[in-house]
Amino acid sequence: MENHNLTHEFPELEEKIKVLKLNDAAFKKMYVNYEEVNALIQHYEEGEQNHTTDEHLTDLRKKRVHLKDDLYSFLKKN
Repeated sequence: MENHNLTHEFPELEEKIKVLKLNDAAFKKMYVNYEEVNALIQHYEEGEQNHTTDEHLTDLRKKRVHLKDDLYSFLKKN
């Protein structure tokens, strides 16, 4: 199972992520949203029984990619 936590995705930005989580409400909101979507995907992928459709899981993965792109852009700008 691949790790998609934000600090794993961008290890070079780990310190910046920590600072922004504490000091920037907009970043924190995006971060929490990303982590929630990621946790939900992991839950579905790790479960012995998948309680969702393939389409829903694909939609969640697409959402995670978009959130990650938004977070990366924010990190690079700030």
